[in-house]
Amino acid sequence: MSSSLRTVSPSHTLLRIVGLAGVTLPLVALLGACGARDAAPGAGGTGGAGAPSGPPPATVGVVTIANEAVALQTELPGRVSALRVAQVRARVNGVVLKRLFREGSEVKAGQQLFQIDSAVYRAAFDSAQASVAKGQANLAQASAQVERYKPLVEANAVSKQEYTTLVTAQKQAEADLATAKAAAQTAQINLDYAAVYAPISGRIGQALVTEGALVSAAEATQLAVIQQTDTVYVNFTQSSTDVLRLRKALASKQLRTSGDGSVAVRVVLEDGSELPKPGKLLFTDLTVDATSGQITLRAEVPNPDGLLLPGQFVRVRLSQAELPSGMLLPQQAVTRTNQGDTVLVVGADGKPLPRPVKVGSAQGNQWVVLDGLKPGEQVIVDGFQKMMVPGAPVKTVPWKAGTAPAAAPASTAASK
Repeated sequence: MSSSLRTVSPSHTLLRIVGLAGVTLPLVALLGACGARDAAPGAGGTGGAGAPSGPPPATVGVVTIANEAVALQTELPGRVSALRVAQVRARVNGVVLKRLFREGSEVKAGQQLFQIDSAVYRAAFDSAQASVAKGQANLAQASAQVERYKPLVEANAVSKQEYTTLVTAQKQAEADLATAKAAAQTAQINLDYAAVYAPISGRIGQALVTEGALVSAAEATQLAVIQQTDTVYVNFTQSSTDVLRLRKALASKQLRTSGDGSVAVRVVLEDGSELPKPGKLLFTDLTVDATSGQITLRAEVPNPDGLLLPGQFVRVRLSQAELPSGMLLPQQAVTRTNQGDTVLVVGADGKPLPRPVKVGSAQGNQWVVLDGLKPGEQVIVDGFQKMMVPGAPVKTVPWKAGTAPAAAPASTAASK
């Protein structure tokens, strides 16, 4: 059995070799084609030099540095106060019958707010009117007697003493009538005071008395408070040194002013947002606080939306001077450490390089760059997390606030 297995005829051996060759040659050709396709440029394999291709450049958002006029600002704490405040008080004694307004609403000057019981004042006014009528009647009678006696005294038909008495009575009747008219006017005023009207337009607070409450003119009972807040004042303090610097900047035309010559003031709310409309600096106090060396300043700020309320704490941004050729850079582009401030600048070869810079004060969410950058240079603001390889070239796109650089195309990511 074993000897028969070792014995193979030449013709059989030749057929086996030819059969194997028929299968092997197409397989070798197929493997060669695959190898050539893998070696083609841009296929993600090995090139002709045998070195692997790197990942695509990271996309980063950049800003181009440019010179611009930059106002150097100082941020100071301040308090809001109403433009006008009116305390509505009782001017006659009586019981409050009605409240004629909605608490917290806007009221107009001359709008009735309260009605105080006016029965007593109505009666006093009617009595005064009757006194006026009586005085007019007495004056008419006295005047008629004087007119009748005048030709008689000229003809010596009556004594001059009697005529003088009649003239005196006429003048006394005139005086009594004037007194009655003054009393009637006083009664009319008291009657009018029973109806309480708004002295100014503005927002009225809560009613400090209710219906049925007894109010007094002697104590000037406070009924409500009206505050005009469509425009408000913001009071804040600043050191005398800074105020002197501000005045010098204004005198030397280093600081731009509005058409009326006032300095613009920006107001920052407690949540960090800035009012869209700027205010204007009105005046500085004439004296310096001896204990703190501070000077009180006041700004007038438009408040059409009612965001500012009297007594509210805000921050005031006041321009102190102006750089004619300053540079602004988003704060997120600057890395601040104990060793100094640095930014990443994209070079001509597209590679980011660290650059030390010197920054000044903050202008909103930007830094004022004092030194270290030149106009036309590109500074990376966003996309730091995509730069995986230090010193590798990057792809730059313009950066806009609130946006991020575009992501890499899906096809490129898939080829990686």
